Amino acid sequence: MSSILPSHRSNRLFTKAFLALCLLFCAVAFSACPEGSAQEPSTEKTTPQEIANEPHESPHPIELSNETIQETSPPDATLPDATLPEEHTPEPVAEALPPESSTPEEAAPEATPDGFCGDKRCDPTETPQSCPQDCPRSIWQPKLGTTWHWQLTGSLDMNVNVQMYDIDLFDTSAQTIAQLQAKGRTVICYFSAGSYEDWRPDKAAFPAAAKGLKMDGWDELWLDIRAVNVRDIMRKRLDLAQQKGCDGVEPDNVDGYQNKTGFPLTAQDQLDFNRFLAKEAHQRGLSIGLKNDLDQVKQLVGDFDWALNEECLSYSECNLLQPFLDAGKAVFHVEYDKTKSQICPKVPTGFSSMIKHWDLDAWATVCW
Repeated sequence: MSSILPSHRSNRLFTKAFLALCLLFCAVAFSACPEGSAQEPSTEKTTPQEIANEPHESPHPIELSNETIQETSPPDATLPDATLPEEHTPEPVAEALPPESSTPEEAAPEATPDGFCGDKRCDPTETPQSCPQDCPRSIWQPKLGTTWHWQLTGSLDMNVNVQMYDIDLFDTSAQTIAQLQAKGRTVICYFSAGSYEDWRPDKAAFPAAAKGLKMDGWDELWLDIRAVNVRDIMRKRLDLAQQKGCDGVEPDNVDGYQNKTGFPLTAQDQLDFNRFLAKEAHQRGLSIGLKNDLDQVKQLVGDFDWALNEECLSYSECNLLQPFLDAGKAVFHVEYDKTKSQICPKVPTGFSSMIKHWDLDAWATVCW
């Protein structure tokens, strides 16, 4: 029995050591657990109202917008750790306003065919001080039936009630031209483009080689219209017309190719020269008329603004001016030393016809 006792005592010691080790292990394990994790579960019952009052998190986050969707909850319920955004009222969208209305700008007054802007005369050669800047400046293009007065000699009659005056370029001063225009008259300035006149102030500029034969019935010499010097002189005459304030020009003797001039002028030479005159006049803002030259009317009607004819009734040629009538361009017509009864009943419709003396003084009998 004494031999068994040590073995039994040894087993008891082992058992005590094992239990101590287990207790130590449990103590260590218990100290590592969160506080309260070892508490025994409560056996108290929880009411539905208490469940509702307990804080909880929704498994799915609620997305807030202008129209926030809220879960059903008592008035005092709040969401934990979350701050609802302040209620946002969308700002009203401003309607697009139409552009500020403005009074439309008044259209610039149109220049009338007889060269006026409203009640004020407006001419391409005038300055802004004498003609409004917004006034269109146009070359005078007279309509059919335009009334006129033609005077190249004698004391100028300033009181003829017509729309257009045709007067001498060299013999008429700029002051006289301005006075006529102040009365509402359009002023056309006459000069000879195809003949040499030895009383003109620029006579010395013509070279001897450009002077041809004497004109039948007149103390003038035909010019070589092909000569460069002649064209230069005509440019200077057009400059003078512009400087004096003329509204347009009447270049005479532009049918030399049909006469004995002393030069071999052709129809093409005449067309070139006449178109040269028209172009140069228009570049200066001057209106220009085709004087006679009936056989070239069809080719030149587009280049000239009106026509002036002498004695087409006497020579039965008035039909050749029909292209000007068709274009609505005035035809100024003269017959010499006839009576009113001889001429006026025969005047073609649309013509502006009168009867004059050969010296073209102030006297006239009109057919309108």
